[in-house]
Amino acid sequence: MLLQLNNLVFFLTMPSAIVAKLWPALMVLFLVVCCAGVSNGGVTSHYVRKPEASVCMPKAAFPPPQGFNAPEQVHITQGDHVGRSMIISWVTPMEKYPNTVTYWAEGKGKDKHKKHSSIKFYRYFNYTSGYIHHATIKRLEYNTRYFYELGNGKATRQFFFTTPPKVGPDVPYTFGIIGDMGQTYDSNQTFEHYMSNTKAQAVLYVGDLSYADDHPYHDNVRWDTWARFVEKSNAYQPWFWTVGNHELDLAPEIGENKPFKPYTHRYHVPYRASKSTSPLWYSIKRASAYIICLSSYSAYGKYTAQYNWLKQEFPKVNRAETPWLIVLLHSPMYNSNNYHYMEGESMRVMFESWFVENKVDLVLSGHVHAYERSERISNVKYNITDRLCTPVKNPSAPIYITIGDGGNMEGLADRFTEPQPSYSAFREASFGHAILEIKNRTHAYYAWNRNQDNEAVMADSLWLYNRYWYPQEEHSSA
Repeated sequence: MLLQLNNLVFFLTMPSAIVAKLWPALMVLFLVVCCAGVSNGGVTSHYVRKPEASVCMPKAAFPPPQGFNAPEQVHITQGDHVGRSMIISWVTPMEKYPNTVTYWAEGKGKDKHKKHSSIKFYRYFNYTSGYIHHATIKRLEYNTRYFYELGNGKATRQFFFTTPPKVGPDVPYTFGIIGDMGQTYDSNQTFEHYMSNTKAQAVLYVGDLSYADDHPYHDNVRWDTWARFVEKSNAYQPWFWTVGNHELDLAPEIGENKPFKPYTHRYHVPYRASKSTSPLWYSIKRASAYIICLSSYSAYGKYTAQYNWLKQEFPKVNRAETPWLIVLLHSPMYNSNNYHYMEGESMRVMFESWFVENKVDLVLSGHVHAYERSERISNVKYNITDRLCTPVKNPSAPIYITIGDGGNMEGLADRFTEPQPSYSAFREASFGHAILEIKNRTHAYYAWNRNQDNEAVMADSLWLYNRYWYPQEEHSSA
């Protein structure tokens, strides 16, 4: 652009007769200079969702199951690093016992096994939780359906899940992707749309679960109602969590000084299996994917526990075994919305170079209550002295997807920056969810579905090419 401006100055210093002859070329040059200052970004969708605020569903919309002390809020997640264990969690509201899960493989109902849970509860201001159970069942067979029972007598409840295939480079697997859901009528629409998709086998959840902290005194009953809300999925397929700002529940004004107290009591993850010192950051393998979950609201500066763990984690990833490398965090590193703009910048500065060096395929985040997908770009050469501070295309960089559009009570983030920056490929201020279908070591199909007129409408899609095995440039297919 500097060269173009110099040429324009040169034209303007020419004799008028020569300028007259070259006037058409001068006009073209002028237009080029003007357009050079305009973003060459992607698509900003013109779809306009209804402007009304998201309204929380009443607590009565999430009743507990029938029966005295019936187990409720049942949810599962992977219990080891490779998928042969499952953590089964539930709450008994009145009494500690029974604290046993009975489970068996499909077709082997006579060969039942039992596992006792650990039991805990917590108090938060004027709230006391029920008895929270966590039981890890181990040595499961791959790619097998298991049934499990909780409770006893008339309060017995039965569920099932399917273990993943054995880890391998060309193993297909499908993930749902959801974030910032809460428990509103819009949340319910997002969730029902996800439930109607029969392909997904597990959920990658990018933080902000119940939004209990948006209610007076961080009303922890809203943690109970949220877990009942998502039970019809989360009791049958594992959800993989990363924490958001609404999981902090830090409220010194009411004497609550321990961050993440409700979340860490209720949601257990297999962090020790990946040598993590905290349940707020960990990794798992699942089918052909290696998934790393980070905490945007824990220390991650140089020499901190999270920094040291991640530095040691990347060398463990074997792309010949798990070709797809996916990172989950809450606060987006790239975001062209005025809402939470650049809040993820400090983590980007710390970790982006590692993402590029290790050819991360996708970075999934929430926090911003809208949808956005980036190009494969990086800003690892940032240097304020040399003014190298603009993201550039980089075939080794991940695609950054912001999907904090689950439908929570705070409403949409509908003020995108203008013009759309070059790093932004597609953005839309709507609620929705996404599906990621890993096909083999080279190809995966990604689709984002907006909530529109009570239907899930695919609004953005892309064939993803693996950064390690097939680092070609992608092009949007919708």
